[in-house]
Amino acid sequence: MLTIKRVPTLVSNYQENAPLEENKSVTLGCGRNCVGRCCFPVSKLPLYKFKSAEHAIVEEDNCEFCDGGVPQMSFLNNLLLGQWEDRMNRGLFRYDVTSCESKVIPGKYGFIAQLNEGRHLRKRPTEFRIDKVIQPFDESKFNFTKVGQEEVLFRFEPSTGNKSYYCDSASASSNESSPTVVTINVSPIEYGHVLLIPHVLDCMPQKIDPNSLLLALCLAREASDPSFRVGYNSLGAFATINHLHFQAYYLSVPFPLERAPTRTIINGEGLNEDRVLVSELLDYPVRGFVFEAGCKLCALSDAIANCCFYLQNNNIPFNILISDFGHRVFLLPQCYAQKQARGEVSHELLDTQVNPAVWEMSGHIVLKRRKDFVEASEDYAWKLLSEVCLPDDQFLEVKERIIEVTSLLSQEEQQEINFESTSPKVTSHLPQDCLVLFWIS
Repeated sequence: MLTIKRVPTLVSNYQENAPLEENKSVTLGCGRNCVGRCCFPVSKLPLYKFKSAEHAIVEEDNCEFCDGGVPQMSFLNNLLLGQWEDRMNRGLFRYDVTSCESKVIPGKYGFIAQLNEGRHLRKRPTEFRIDKVIQPFDESKFNFTKVGQEEVLFRFEPSTGNKSYYCDSASASSNESSPTVVTINVSPIEYGHVLLIPHVLDCMPQKIDPNSLLLALCLAREASDPSFRVGYNSLGAFATINHLHFQAYYLSVPFPLERAPTRTIINGEGLNEDRVLVSELLDYPVRGFVFEAGCKLCALSDAIANCCFYLQNNNIPFNILISDFGHRVFLLPQCYAQKQARGEVSHELLDTQVNPAVWEMSGHIVLKRRKDFVEASEDYAWKLLSEVCLPDDQFLEVKERIIEVTSLLSQEEQQEINFESTSPKVTSHLPQDCLVLFWIS
């Protein structure tokens, strides 16, 4: 059995054994003013309500994606950045990420390197297995119900109609379903680095499902900023906390992954808003798949979640990058941690202490030592990311299964459309890093 002793980067000030004195606030519930069931029912937090899932589409006559346009900057985008900067001014972050040096590495791909010498210094030891992508939630380990409410930027919930709205102080009710919250990451990689935690009180393990993935797509869409991307790491692909969450931050330059050429493997069936196009990455060190929506986010979420079910059930670690306002999603299976545990990764790469999670695989590489930052080259980035890829035979098997799963989904949707075509047509609304020590036992 392969096991991994992981020393994760702190994502919350409450991840340590005791909260910092300066982070204590008004005592409610258990006295720590946390996000758990003890404190949340008596809390008042900012609330952002977004268009409900059935309205997460673009009007046919005003479809920015179909017309090649770009949506205007949104209220949520300004809200998130304003709240994030407020927490920075209050000293809740472990360091000032805006002072970290960054550069674009010369070369064809434009990989981005960041020097962040402080990010890996304050950590607590945790043990994870890497032979299981799905593991049960363990309440004895750090989880996001232990986060202090001062780290929460706002709740993120669906509205009942086709409009989004905001309340700066909304009382929670014990009768409400488990809230989805957006919090800071106290060890940020970039400006505006946040965590999306779906239904935090349900204590779900790090495992993709259609509803939670749809929340992440809606966050990207509501932010409506091309520099805002949402990421996901599965267990075994450098997730450090087994409590369902996504990460997101702003980066003003394109990720190299976003510029990689692709080859279409599935032309989506059905109406334009239901269509999902699936492509394979080409001429990029990481092998993976790109899913693109017509206009309907539910169809995109369902297609990707079905592929993730296959990967999760077959213990294949993976990462997800959501870009283009939730319109385009990259699914990247990987096996770096297993290779590292088996001693199959070179010491040259191991010495840099870079673990390729979603941001690294997308081409944004966070380095811990100045020497590595100064010497960073396209050749190094290519070598690192090439080690992530599944063996050829396994990747081809994954590709076949993704084609099969997505094609079946498209056929089911088409049959449903054909069945309903006899009825009168209704106008549709188309609108982390961590130091990893391994041993084999």
